[in-house]
Amino acid sequence: MSDKLKKLTGKNPKDFEPVAYSVINNSDCDLFSELVSQDEFLFDFVKQNVANRLAKVCNESNYLNLLNFLKFYSPSYEEFIVSNLANYADDDLTDRMLEIFENGSEDEKTYCAKFFSYIQDPLAIDLLKQNMYSENGYLSGNCAATLAAFGEKSSYEQALDLLKSDDGFKVLDGVRFLVAYGNKDALPYIIVAVKNSSFAENIAGEIPYLCDLISLYKINKIDCLYILNLIINGLGEILGLSCVLDFQLYDVFGMLMNNKITSESAVVLLNAINKFDVLTENDEYLFDESKETKQEVLDIKKLLFSLNKDELLKFSDDELRDDSLFVYTALDYTHDADLVRELLSSSNQTLVLRAVEVLKSLGALSENDKETAYQAVSNENIKSVIMAI
Repeated sequence: MSDKLKKLTGKNPKDFEPVAYSVINNSDCDLFSELVSQDEFLFDFVKQNVANRLAKVCNESNYLNLLNFLKFYSPSYEEFIVSNLANYADDDLTDRMLEIFENGSEDEKTYCAKFFSYIQDPLAIDLLKQNMYSENGYLSGNCAATLAAFGEKSSYEQALDLLKSDDGFKVLDGVRFLVAYGNKDALPYIIVAVKNSSFAENIAGEIPYLCDLISLYKINKIDCLYILNLIINGLGEILGLSCVLDFQLYDVFGMLMNNKITSESAVVLLNAINKFDVLTENDEYLFDESKETKQEVLDIKKLLFSLNKDELLKFSDDELRDDSLFVYTALDYTHDADLVRELLSSSNQTLVLRAVEVLKSLGALSENDKETAYQAVSNENIKSVIMAI
């Protein structure tokens, strides 16, 4: 970190004020680029302090200098840049932002998409639609949020239609758009999509940004527990561990523990105990995480380990039904071969295979069990696996 950046991010006004003044008035792109490159290493409150310091320098005579910073996108400094540009915007600046939006880099387009949430020029709508499914999440997210600010409905309806697609990637695009768009009326459709998707964990990890888990629990307990279970499955693999803070998982688990335990919540809590044990058993998962995330993971583990697993196990076998949303997880914790054996005739061929595997692990798989399972499935690959077990 350069001396200038140390001063800009430091605590002494005699150090940071001259540097902030120089950054804005001299369009110091090198220092701003360095600042952006340090995003993941600086505390949020430090980045907010820097944004406030830079914003304080902006005025009617120098605000256009901010255009030079559009090449370096950061969500930490987006608000101060865009709000100041919008505050002094005129027709010339709006036209210039339209041109940048059309021909600029992804970083520039991301700022522009946010700008038009303030300056709602109808000419931006086509550009927003062109970029609303960008692989750049910041750009697509800003486009969706700005289209919502415009009250543009066709893009919302299009995203709802994507949820019906057989292409999992398109479904995920639709979900991400709808979450950024921010209309909670889409929540029931997203819940249906996650139950039918091969990207269930990915979709589940988007839902709390539209509706937090505690609110979802109040709306529909079973759906909330299902989404939470998928999030637990995805932690550390598909979903970053910072989600534990974003989704307030400590409070969510505390809520479940303070409510009457059901078979569904018992399975989810068992899954959580196992997951947080795995996350903390070595440095593989926590090594690159922030101090806040590491501490939160450890605190959640301590909370979960205060539970009596034997008591939870008394409930979990009730989910060994082929119509249960939690049956796959429940199979990880059962010791009742007879209940598992009842799943061998399920119409869900993947579940049949999993039941065979569990019976094998319990030392209870008979040739008759394999024959029952073999007759229940039509997929040749699954038949081959069953016979090989």
